[in-house]
Amino acid sequence: MAPKSKFTKEQIIDAAFEIARTEGINGITIRKVADKLGSSIAPIYVNFNEVDELIQEVVNKTIDVSKQLLMEQNTGNPFYDIGVASLRFAKEYSVLYRDLVMKKNDHIQDHEHEMGNLVELMKQDPHLEGLTNEELMTILLKMKIFQTGLSLMVANGLLPADFDEGKTIQILNSTAIDIIGAAQMRKAGKWEGEM
Repeated sequence: MAPKSKFTKEQIIDAAFEIARTEGINGITIRKVADKLGSSIAPIYVNFNEVDELIQEVVNKTIDVSKQLLMEQNTGNPFYDIGVASLRFAKEYSVLYRDLVMKKNDHIQDHEHEMGNLVELMKQDPHLEGLTNEELMTILLKMKIFQTGLSLMVANGLLPADFDEGKTIQILNSTAIDIIGAAQMRKAGKWEGEM
């Protein structure tokens, strides 16, 4: 009897991530991961008690990938970087993006903590200087609403054919400028009216 192949926990997560990248989170099964590794299911069960535990690790890896895309952006304008990194993630990992954004997902936790981290990053942006945490959180939420719609259009190929990455980033940036400008006008007392 040949010795069993050994796989690291990371190799198993990577195989499951590749399945999720093309088939979605619900496409992950222990059998599919074993097949992807060219193995029996035994090495997977040595590292994970159940498929949900493996799925949680894939979601964690997905969050790490999105953070890596944000770190790679690094233009010196953190608020801009957040939006562009999200668009890149939606384009490069469209199936995962749709799974994590369009469906209720019990595997995404600590959402408020992540929003707080993004607000801290926004404080480093010179365009947002002088705005309070509450104002930054409102700006972030408004941009997240817009950016989610735009990213879903990117992930689903719904933008006009001539809408390349540059035009997509341009519309994201101009919307951010509008939202930030309105917040600054409100803060300065120059805009009191409601629509």
